[in-house]
Amino acid sequence: MSRNKVCVINVVGLTPELLAHAPNISKLGTATPWKPPLPAVTCTSQATMLTGLKPAEHGIVGNGWYFRETAEVRFWQQSRNLIQAESLVYDGIETAKMFWWFNQHAPVRWSATPKPHYGSDGSKVFDILDNTECNLVEKLGPFPFFSFWGPNAGLPASDWIAKATAVVLKEKEPTLTLVYLPHLDYDFQRLSSPSMERVREVDRCAETVIQAAHAIGAKPIIVSEYGLVPVDKPIGINRILREHGWLVVRDGPFGEQLMPGDSKAFAVVDHQLAHIYVKNPSDRSAVRRCVESIDGVAQVVDPVDIGLGHSRSGEWIALAQPSAWFHYYFWLDDARAPDYARTVDIHRKPGYDPVELFMTSKMRAIARVAQKKLGFRYRMDVIPLKPELVQGSHGLLTSPEKGPLIIGPGAPNDMLQFKDYIRCLVG
Repeated sequence: MSRNKVCVINVVGLTPELLAHAPNISKLGTATPWKPPLPAVTCTSQATMLTGLKPAEHGIVGNGWYFRETAEVRFWQQSRNLIQAESLVYDGIETAKMFWWFNQHAPVRWSATPKPHYGSDGSKVFDILDNTECNLVEKLGPFPFFSFWGPNAGLPASDWIAKATAVVLKEKEPTLTLVYLPHLDYDFQRLSSPSMERVREVDRCAETVIQAAHAIGAKPIIVSEYGLVPVDKPIGINRILREHGWLVVRDGPFGEQLMPGDSKAFAVVDHQLAHIYVKNPSDRSAVRRCVESIDGVAQVVDPVDIGLGHSRSGEWIALAQPSAWFHYYFWLDDARAPDYARTVDIHRKPGYDPVELFMTSKMRAIARVAQKKLGFRYRMDVIPLKPELVQGSHGLLTSPEKGPLIIGPGAPNDMLQFKDYIRCLVG
């Protein structure tokens, strides 16, 4: 069967409002605003695009959730097996999946994704899983992990991903290519009015991929997952649940630790949306009334009412006001904060933490790196405990001009239609 080559470029955070600063992308056609799921976050949006289903059906109810079986909150899991539905039509189509989420174990021909090595002594060596057969690190140098997330997150990561994708496009000529460019996610959370130079920078990254796609006769399609909005009100929902006696912690040598399995109620926060898990049905009404009364909370809803009716979801979903967002902090005294709170630790924290984009001081970071190189035990405790630093967020539905977009011939206006749209283009 004859197939058409398609290259999907996911420019995170790109909106119709920002397109004037992205000339290379704009040349590809007219932008169509499209409707994301709730929450409008990376993992949920990507799973919705790839399956054509709501979160209630594919099961990706956020960037993380509470695993009831093990009483653990886990974020940023990479296994494709977490998606409880078929993804696109990988079987029979030679697909390259470059840094999209749920990359591990995906039935694609070629892929690359971040994956550190973890030593038995607690050490970590940064690396990627390169299943492209293109020797990307040998050709481009090590992936710039520290610019992918954390205080130094910036252009080098997206630039490297774009160049790596260009290599795979030229050497393997995939039928379908999926590439993720996260650059706009950083300053648009750090600053209320980011420089438009960030848009021009990611536009140049996209052009690297666009040129390589054109060289093999592939049709470039541009998508984004959400639009970021200014915020100025962090909401400490877990602190309030603790003050009411519902949230339980355990104190110890590494600070206080959340005990979700012992808690009557706690929140798993994800930008502007929070899953509220309530152990006892008899407490549900009281917990709802409590959360509804919190300054900055717009409403508390049943997950079924917003397409999140899945066993992984909380008993309630809290939605922030447009200028507010939820932070995960559950301690009442910073002196008893868990030791991971001041580090970049996306897997251990029981909630999304954009404060990881900030740093207490460069001198402190330099000192910690020196300790590491000298072989001493160390902890990269360089992240401040100041949620008020965060000035941008996402997760809610926004106006079309400030929301996600798609650029392509006959593009749909809903992420639920993306899977069938790409199938049609590929043929």
